[in-house]
Amino acid sequence: MAASSCQFQPTYYISHNVRPIKVKKTKPFICCSVQPSQNNVKVIINGAAKEIGRAAVIAVTKARGMEVAGAVDSNFVGQDIGQVCDMEEPLEIPIINDLTMVLGSISQSKATGVVIDFTDPSTVYDNVKQATAFGMNSVVYVPRIKQETVMALSMFCEKASMGCLVAPTLSIGSILLQQAAISASFHYNNVEIVESRANAVDFPTQDAVQIANNLSNLGQLYNRDDISTDIPARGQVLGEDGVRIHSLVLPGLPSSTSVYFSRPGEVYTLKHDITDVQCLMPGLILAIRKVVRLKNLVYGLEKFL
Repeated sequence: MAASSCQFQPTYYISHNVRPIKVKKTKPFICCSVQPSQNNVKVIINGAAKEIGRAAVIAVTKARGMEVAGAVDSNFVGQDIGQVCDMEEPLEIPIINDLTMVLGSISQSKATGVVIDFTDPSTVYDNVKQATAFGMNSVVYVPRIKQETVMALSMFCEKASMGCLVAPTLSIGSILLQQAAISASFHYNNVEIVESRANAVDFPTQDAVQIANNLSNLGQLYNRDDISTDIPARGQVLGEDGVRIHSLVLPGLPSSTSVYFSRPGEVYTLKHDITDVQCLMPGLILAIRKVVRLKNLVYGLEKFL
């Protein structure tokens, strides 16, 4: 975002006649210059060349009160991130394969900074430690991040009094589905989760696991007549509460998660489809706005909805 600074420069015309001198004023001439706002949150995107990273670059560029200040990736090194994202104009920000170098250059401006991590579970801990060392908070969206890593990060952020948001999902629709499933679980004794993806990934997915975990430990035992069934085709059971997950992989299918609740004479279905990575951007922008105020680690974007 940019701030506009304007100066008013009135123009005067003096007319000499026999009569006393009169000064005539015209409408003031306005001279404006546009300069980057010093109050913008500086956002560094780690994993900028990925599909979600490129979408994040565009979303942050358009969002009020923040700007892309750095792009880190091992692909397209040296290329302008704006051009990699097919933007109309380059951002004059080259992709660099060195997070420390980018953090160092941004920290010198003493502006508020946030690092978005789209990398890998094995590198998240070190990335957050580096960001914290340079006084920057982190938003982590890395599928399959281990709970041990989350716990270690939580302790580290607590000691450093720095904020970190670990988001299993950035999809607001997915979070609403999870919340609706929790509400429905108190009224139904049978539940199963069906998910679909166009490409083979690790199953069950993080979204399905999160729903199953949310439904567990609520004092409810689901699918009493079927909980002991040991047939693989019946789907994987997560937890000890009888929540089964079925996964489909077929080209052309949208990324979809459905939760089926039932009792005699009634079936209640919750469904959420993701057709494009753009659906994650409102959640990402919300995460950036919230994490700058944190002094510890928060797990789950739903804490801010």
